Amino acid sequence: MKTKPSDSNLLRRAAYVLSAHHPKDWPDDTGSEVAFAGRSNVGKSSALNAITGQNRLARTSKTPGRTQQINFFSLDNHYRLVDLPGYGYAKVPRDLQIHWAKTVQHYFEKRSSLRGLILPIDIRRGATTMDQQMLAWCQSQQLPVHVLLTKCDKLKRGTMTVALREVSKKLAAERGVTVQLFSATHGVGVEEARQQIMALLQTAEST
Repeated sequence: MKTKPSDSNLLRRAAYVLSAHHPKDWPDDTGSEVAFAGRSNVGKSSALNAITGQNRLARTSKTPGRTQQINFFSLDNHYRLVDLPGYGYAKVPRDLQIHWAKTVQHYFEKRSSLRGLILPIDIRRGATTMDQQMLAWCQSQQLPVHVLLTKCDKLKRGTMTVALREVSKKLAAERGVTVQLFSATHGVGVEEARQQIMALLQTAEST
């Protein structure tokens, strides 16, 4: 009998499974998984670590673009989290950028166990052109997206509130996504993010 992710503590059980450059090496396409994608240096790995309560689950680095493979983490024998390569970092070799793009596109198009996407966006910079392209693609695929406005601790409370309201209004209207404040450093929004992931993992079971 599989575990139902009704408790966010399930995320704390996340364990590294494998890293893969090629689809043939991915885990079996069964169960449910939620993926993390985002621009390099936006705090994606830090968010994944904070949400799972594990400091070293996803590798973090001061050098953007370090995640060069698709990384899979199991929660139990039915549920997974997936860390996708960061995009938009110019110093990564062009041929590697192309390989990443093709691999990630294949993942989104073929992975039937994918239930939703967590998209970290730096609250100070807003959605970039590549973020918008990612959101548009997910919308075309009817894939739910939950945006984490990361590094919110860098802003004053008033500025933070205004940014959340503006981004939420824009993305909810244009893309139908949900948005929240998030800071891995200060723990802001961690529990809310956990609840959103739980809901996404259960999508297939509730329909």
